[in-house]
Amino acid sequence: MLASRLLSALMLLQTRGRMTAPDLARELEVSIRTVYRDIDQLSAAGIPVTAERGRSGGFELLNGFRTQLTGLTQAEAEALMLVGLPGPAAELGLADRMASAQLKLMAALPAGMRAERVAARLHLDLAGWFRATEPVALLPTLARAVWNERYLKIRYRQGQDSNEVRIGPLGLVLKAGVWYLIAQRGSAFRTYRAANILAADVLDEAFDRPADFDLAAYWARSAREYELGNYRGDAVVRLSARGRSLINLLGPYVVAAVAKTAEEPDKEGWVRCTIPVEAGDFGIRELLRMGEDLEVLAPAALRTQTRQALRRVLRRYEGRRSQTRS
Repeated sequence: MLASRLLSALMLLQTRGRMTAPDLARELEVSIRTVYRDIDQLSAAGIPVTAERGRSGGFELLNGFRTQLTGLTQAEAEALMLVGLPGPAAELGLADRMASAQLKLMAALPAGMRAERVAARLHLDLAGWFRATEPVALLPTLARAVWNERYLKIRYRQGQDSNEVRIGPLGLVLKAGVWYLIAQRGSAFRTYRAANILAADVLDEAFDRPADFDLAAYWARSAREYELGNYRGDAVVRLSARGRSLINLLGPYVVAAVAKTAEEPDKEGWVRCTIPVEAGDFGIRELLRMGEDLEVLAPAALRTQTRQALRRVLRRYEGRRSQTRS
């Protein structure tokens, strides 16, 4: 603990220049008396810390005392500052370590480099519009199992039920504000939504992670398979001019299908095209998002189901007196 605090004090002085004892105490979360003891320890270890009394005084390192990262350019330093995102790092329980690492990076940079300007000019918001990030209380536990390569025993919610499984954790993925745990169960790789993990215990047994497993490649492949797998059929539809401008609401695969299959507009500006649709009620709800700007032409069964869904909605409003009082 003492060694870590002394290193943090050294990094603060190297990064920020002159600092008062109260400032150091506040940053290190210790008493002012402890700060003075730490400065004495640094001096005894040969670190050239100078002290200046008075209102503008404080502690600082002797000019020229720096540790530099040889060959690190300004652009490279800025890229490193972007690697650790504060939100996800905090959710994983790594906020303190990330802050410490960034402080050490800043202290090691040559004079004049200001890589911290990235944080002041670039902010990443990982959640989608009208959505909040999904809180996962067990995320630090899952991350610990991933880091330490230990088996996990989890209780996972599936619909109204839950079951207990033993898995080998391979990695964590953050997708649009939602965390997923990638794990090996038996000989198969599985994806678990972290928020659906009701309980998790890190086991003492070491997990032998497959040497050739590529987390990024697995996620890209499985994500595409999941998206395409949700489309169970095609529908022939008509789109208004406004509908064509809103078709991105249904996702990139539908947008690509419209661009590929759209016929010439009719006199009213409507076009006929073929798009992929998801199975069941969810697919119909997606089509209804387009409102009056999309008409289902075929297959007949889907057209009938869409018409029935619209009638169910209309029945909510028909024959019922308004509750508004004048």
